[in-house]
Amino acid sequence: MPLRHLTPHDQRLFRQYGRGPTVPVPDPLLHHAVARHATATPHAVAAEHQGARITYGELDRYAGALAARLVREGVRPGDHVGLFVRRSIPMLVGLLGILKTGAAYVPQDIGLAPPAQLTHVIRTARTRVVLTVAEHAHRVPLPDGHLLLPLDEPAPYAPAPRVRVTGDDGCYVLFTSGTTGRPNGVKVTHRNVANLLLTAPGGLGVRPGDRVAQLLNIAFDMAAWEILGCLTQGGTLVIRGKDPAAAARTADVLVATPTVLSGLDPAACPRVRTVAVAGEPCPRPLADRWARRAAFFNCCGPTETTIVNTMSRHDPSAPLLTIGRPTPNNTVYVLDADRRPLPIGEVGEMWAGGDCVSAGYLGDDALNAERYAPDPFLDGGRRMFRTRDLGRWTPGGELEHLGRTDDQVKVRGFRVELDSVSSVLESAAGCTRAVTLRRDARTLVSFVCPADVDPDAARRAVADALPYYCVPEQILPLNLLPETDRGKVDKQALLHMIEQRVAVAR
Repeated sequence: MPLRHLTPHDQRLFRQYGRGPTVPVPDPLLHHAVARHATATPHAVAAEHQGARITYGELDRYAGALAARLVREGVRPGDHVGLFVRRSIPMLVGLLGILKTGAAYVPQDIGLAPPAQLTHVIRTARTRVVLTVAEHAHRVPLPDGHLLLPLDEPAPYAPAPRVRVTGDDGCYVLFTSGTTGRPNGVKVTHRNVANLLLTAPGGLGVRPGDRVAQLLNIAFDMAAWEILGCLTQGGTLVIRGKDPAAAARTADVLVATPTVLSGLDPAACPRVRTVAVAGEPCPRPLADRWARRAAFFNCCGPTETTIVNTMSRHDPSAPLLTIGRPTPNNTVYVLDADRRPLPIGEVGEMWAGGDCVSAGYLGDDALNAERYAPDPFLDGGRRMFRTRDLGRWTPGGELEHLGRTDDQVKVRGFRVELDSVSSVLESAAGCTRAVTLRRDARTLVSFVCPADVDPDAARRAVADALPYYCVPEQILPLNLLPETDRGKVDKQALLHMIEQRVAVAR
């Protein structure tokens, strides 16, 4: 029995805290949920982008015609089809058209992804067909024998094909950001995605007619939360142009990284009633500011566990900002290095189980064996995923996120959790955001926002709270933190910034 080493009390809490509620999912097929709205309310607006609109009826009809064309070109259930686009209405037609064939879409932002990355994606995902728009067709490094279809040349009307799709078929293939090496393709199924989007709280309370902002890069899995989370519930997707704030101003629901959200003013978003953040640690001041105006969900989960697998509605009066509990039909285990459950309150690595666990990495058996393992706590041959997130259960059954295993660095021979240093900085007077990085074996550097934060006061806050080896040698105040194309803090850009300053000082 995998729990025998725990006390009876901790055994009971391990089961109680670690299991999300068991609830039915209305339909494991995302495109079926969208089609139902097209049948029930064909004239309802599905999406807006820079003055253009598309109704649910039009979206379903165009996507069905595209699906018929794809099937004629040989696309079959289980295939992968490239969706190399920018944010737009044709992006939605392409996405739904692919799903209607039973294939999985493979999204890339054609305006941002370099050619070498697109080549890697095409090769790894074996996308024999790629969809784009004519304006960007020249950017696609198409190998011989592959087909490029322009989305802005509407396919002649044809009824959508009748293909057998199951919840275990692929919905999308997401390529991780590759910050630690070459991007890895992760296959995520319809069942995985529907389990988050069509249950509470992952559905974010979206109702027909609600406006959901589409702010994020389509190559980032949180964009699927925005897009499919809206369209499966009958909402109107407000696709941003160059100004994300313009889309957010008219939205009821926001899904964002903390970095993207920190660029928005809550007072300028009077309609927003629900906000969800994930993708990187959320500063407490940011969570408090939005939670005073809207239902604010702090969430966590890597791509491999389907967008997020824990959620917490934050209360500004709560003593801690946590990542909450497992979402429905999912589990979270805090385990030691030997994969044994730890007592409640002890820090360990979080492993995720249940319906969130994705189908795995494409073409990388060694990585699959390293990160996915048989789940000894669930029946039925299920698998669990090693998140590499550190955490512990609070006495009340909430998960406290304590950084990444790869965020633990050694400085002067001591182990330091970088996120812990940043959290202390964010408690300093006037500081709303902080990032701490290891510059070399002896030196930490931190970056804080806004630019008028007093670096000496911030440094004293760390010195008062943490051991001397955790105190940053430099604290650099900035107006804004640089972003990656996925809306997260660009740590490489920050390191480059500090190296330039050091070079100038020499």
